[in-house]
Amino acid sequence: MHTRRSSRSLRTGGILLTAALLVSACSASASTGPSTSATAAAEVTLAALPEATPAALAPYYGQKARWRSCGVPGFQCATLKAPLDYAKPGAGDVRLAVSRKKATGPGKRLGSLFVNPGGPGGSAVGYLQAYAGIGYPAAVRARYDMVAVDPRGVARSEPVECLDGRKMDTYTQTDTTPDDARETTELVDAYKEFAEACGAHSPGLLRHVSTVETARDMDIVRAVLGDRKLNYVGASYGTFLGATYAGLFPGRVGRLVLDGAMDPSLPARRMNLDQTAGFETAFQSFAKDCVQQPDCPLGGKGTPTAEVGRHLKAFFRKLDAHPIPTGDRDGRRLGEALATTGVIAAMYDESSWAQLREALTSAMKDKDGAGLLMLSDSYYERDAGGRYSNLMPANAAVNCLDLPPAYGSPEEVERALPSFEKASPVFGEGLAWASLSCAYWPVRATGEPHRIEARGAAPIVVVGTTRDPATPYRWARALAAQLASARLLTYEGDGHTAYGRGSTCIDSAIDTYLLRGTPPAEGKRCS
Repeated sequence: MHTRRSSRSLRTGGILLTAALLVSACSASASTGPSTSATAAAEVTLAALPEATPAALAPYYGQKARWRSCGVPGFQCATLKAPLDYAKPGAGDVRLAVSRKKATGPGKRLGSLFVNPGGPGGSAVGYLQAYAGIGYPAAVRARYDMVAVDPRGVARSEPVECLDGRKMDTYTQTDTTPDDARETTELVDAYKEFAEACGAHSPGLLRHVSTVETARDMDIVRAVLGDRKLNYVGASYGTFLGATYAGLFPGRVGRLVLDGAMDPSLPARRMNLDQTAGFETAFQSFAKDCVQQPDCPLGGKGTPTAEVGRHLKAFFRKLDAHPIPTGDRDGRRLGEALATTGVIAAMYDESSWAQLREALTSAMKDKDGAGLLMLSDSYYERDAGGRYSNLMPANAAVNCLDLPPAYGSPEEVERALPSFEKASPVFGEGLAWASLSCAYWPVRATGEPHRIEARGAAPIVVVGTTRDPATPYRWARALAAQLASARLLTYEGDGHTAYGRGSTCIDSAIDTYLLRGTPPAEGKRCS
């Protein structure tokens, strides 16, 4: 799954649930049709680890951080070690990139506040230095050392590598709505090539980038920093990471905020279908707003939402047959795949809707695909020089290890198409086919769907947005129901995640919790 972004731009916050769908698709059992194992929530509960630190891990917990300048004013960086394989601590290490910005005062220091923007695959260090460390409320930054750890396999922490930029360009343009057997084979071949490249570049690491292992890494960093308990704000996939930490170490939970929550009990097939419906909900909100604007290229006032969707789908079909110019220096044209990604990117934040209208107008009326290509590139973290971050490889690596693949063959996807197209007439077909990618991953999944209860943990704040495209609100309700000490905080609105996105009610409730330890009242709702 891909869960991405946050409040300030398409790329700063809770990151990529969708990218996981478009790129690697978080998934579940590969049975041939709907079944209890493929669609129902799990009954297995994540078990807590022993409170005492095993002797074999003592050297990791006892290491010292050697802080140095990051080259970014006000921030320090360090490299810590964790065992590559927690079952065999002596069999090798993985290096973890850590960054912090010390509490500025005034007021008594409350410890470290870890942040994670989601993904999986989003750089927590990059998020800290570009936003959280300077953009979180001043009162929070005054009392906490702001801390980030790039998860193993991500960005500065021994990144998983796969295809080079040129091949990534080809991969992101692959048609994910195949019309015949030849196009289906081309899509499967693209998934296989991507997976084989990841296996060739990062063979050992791929087996050890699970969310459970990353949560255990966070506990090592917590100890090294001298914090008795972990304080944490995680967005999107970061909520899964934070909840996993709480399940493994309930007695070490400090103040945890899980914003844009995921439901760990669901198999990938169900998660992908739920997320597909979430993007349809977000698109409907966009469509209703679009037709009220004078520059909407998909319809005018009074145009039904379903018709707006049909207009967009028809435009995608035209691009499938006849891609349009973009002015890209590498010669990329805008086809259906890149255009769909560009539209989905704008669904994360309603502040991007005006940009999307402009991009669609240019593409539909002037045959200029530059605007939609720019949105797509921001989603995939491709820079102007044609270089990609390791977001997509890391996203696939974590997702495909955390859950078994949703589907095992093109035939299974074809049988599932009606349910996806019902969930989203606009995006359903492409997201169904994206759910196939983990079927060809070179490493078998080690995780499975499970509940997280974290009994004995301090109060945990779970935040859900009612029209969140990437992490549907039902997931927040489900996670809050599982966690024994959870308080659900609801934002009635659009966009992905809620903290720092303009709701004074949400921000005040979370700031009060972080600064005073007082969680929101049961059932609190904000707009």
